[in-house]
Amino acid sequence: MRDILARIRAGDALDDRVRRKLVTSLYTQPASLAIGALCGVAAAGAVAIYSGNIYLIGAALLLTTVAAFRVATATRLSPSIDPGDTRRLERWYEVGAFSYAFLVGIIAAATIALELDPGLQLIMVSYAIAYGAAIAARNAGSPVIAIGQLFLALLPLIIVCALSGDVVHGIMAVTTLLLLPAMVSITFNVFEVLRESIAAADTSQKMADKMRDLARTDVVTGLSNRAGLNHEMVEKLMTMGKDQMLALFWLDLDKFKEVNDTLGHPIGDRVLSEVARRLRQVAPDEATVARFGGDEFIIASEVESREACEELAARLQETISIPVRIDGELLEIGASMGVALLPEDGLDLDTVMQSADLSLYHAKVNGRNQISFFDPSMTRNLMRRKEIEAELRTALQRDELSIFFQPIVDLETGRIRTFEALVRWFHPEKGEMRPDEFIPVAEETGVIITLGNWITAQAAKAAARWPSDVTIAVNLSPVQIKAPGSALGILNALKEAKLDPSRLELEVTESLFLDDNRQTTRFIEQLAAEGVRFALDDFGTGYSSLGYINKYPFKKIKVDRSFVSGPNVGRKSDAIIRAVAELGAQLEMEIVAEGLETIEQVRVVRDAGCTLGQGYYFSRAVPDYLAATLLSQEREKDRSIRLVG
Repeated sequence: MRDILARIRAGDALDDRVRRKLVTSLYTQPASLAIGALCGVAAAGAVAIYSGNIYLIGAALLLTTVAAFRVATATRLSPSIDPGDTRRLERWYEVGAFSYAFLVGIIAAATIALELDPGLQLIMVSYAIAYGAAIAARNAGSPVIAIGQLFLALLPLIIVCALSGDVVHGIMAVTTLLLLPAMVSITFNVFEVLRESIAAADTSQKMADKMRDLARTDVVTGLSNRAGLNHEMVEKLMTMGKDQMLALFWLDLDKFKEVNDTLGHPIGDRVLSEVARRLRQVAPDEATVARFGGDEFIIASEVESREACEELAARLQETISIPVRIDGELLEIGASMGVALLPEDGLDLDTVMQSADLSLYHAKVNGRNQISFFDPSMTRNLMRRKEIEAELRTALQRDELSIFFQPIVDLETGRIRTFEALVRWFHPEKGEMRPDEFIPVAEETGVIITLGNWITAQAAKAAARWPSDVTIAVNLSPVQIKAPGSALGILNALKEAKLDPSRLELEVTESLFLDDNRQTTRFIEQLAAEGVRFALDDFGTGYSSLGYINKYPFKKIKVDRSFVSGPNVGRKSDAIIRAVAELGAQLEMEIVAEGLETIEQVRVVRDAGCTLGQGYYFSRAVPDYLAATLLSQEREKDRSIRLVG
């Protein structure tokens, strides 16, 4: 008995989830409960009717009432109700089970005590023993209930048989008594199997839940990852009302690649963790904050209005822009952000995600640390860019592109010193395509790498046929320069064209140096070592840092045309040109004035100290054969002058 009580207490101390599932097993298959109850009611009814005993009739009616209550309870009480009601489920079952078992035992004992017809005794006694044995296995999920029913059904019968005084009933009392420990043992064996199976299944479920959570969580930041974001977004959309508005903020950290490249990935991970912490801090409590991948984050939050969305976007960007101090390093990490709203910018999750992604693209194109809200025109522009990209790739394959050359003239002698190579695209259906229309698309899509290499190769081949004192200038895109193997590609083009590297001038803009990229420095150093010359283009329109001129081996500075022929030309612009020219003279650098259209402009820049000039006054960009003609005419003129002299 002590062992039985200990095992019962062990069952009571089960994990709540395991215990609940065991209790739930009591309510499974209510049909079997109904069939057993029907058999008991039939047996008790037969005894009551054939005996005519008023007490047995009352007991049979009471048994029928309890049986009906048990079946109704098992059918109506759902095992999926609040887990906190596990004990209530068990108690309801105990009331019906114990009442029913006790009545079965009393009626079976009464048939023997009242010495009813042996057939009636056989019906009721056999049902009581069968019920006690069967219930021990069926209700093993709760040993207390199973053993309680077993004892309540059989003890009255054992007691009456033992007190009857005859040998037959005495033997029945002994055999039935021996049945009790056997069925108790079976009950606990079944209970152990059930408990271990449920516990194992529960452990597996917990492990599966943990693995699922890990699969949906970013290991660096602890935020939801892409899979977790999709899951949470679907759930959020399912609970949103028709009149509610969902804002999607898509962030891309600026200059994060530099952190990884210069300080290492461990520092980069710490920056990402700090950004994640700030986003969680600023985002509303119910918002979903996720790391979409790399240095991109997405925040999904319900907002009351577009104005509230704009305020939240501003707070998010302001928080990210606060410098991060890690191991003594003060890092400035801004963020570009694209924002889209549901249902304004899309009626489903995929559409809104695309709208936010497109908005982010525009934010990055417009410059760092920008917020861009979706506008339908973005889709039209994107389609146009995709069309240009596809047509540009085809144009490269079909040789629809041409190289034109615009002369750069010595302002003292009037002689052509250099030709600048400019790409022209003559579309077979749309006519001439403007460079400012397709060059940005080429840079954004990476086509500029192929295009730039092709321009350099074609320009080098043309320059190889010119006099050796004439150089060729080629504009380089920052994207092309930062591509792997870019310097080697240029050197190969020079080798194939058999052009001396000193006759190639590569023009770069100040935007190239904003990232302070090591690849840029290696590119310039490698080519400069081979003799390639570099020119700083559009000087005066960007940051115009003298640090660039001091750090890199520029041989030429090109003053932007806005200082020569722009709407703000005047005394101040003349002073700027003069200052730049004086700087060039001191550093032994050539100064080129762009955009010269009149003789007066030529005189002004020449008097200011510029050494070279470029513009329509001298010549527009021309095909290679006309460039060769201009050089030939110039040489013929020089010979004529020498002969006359």
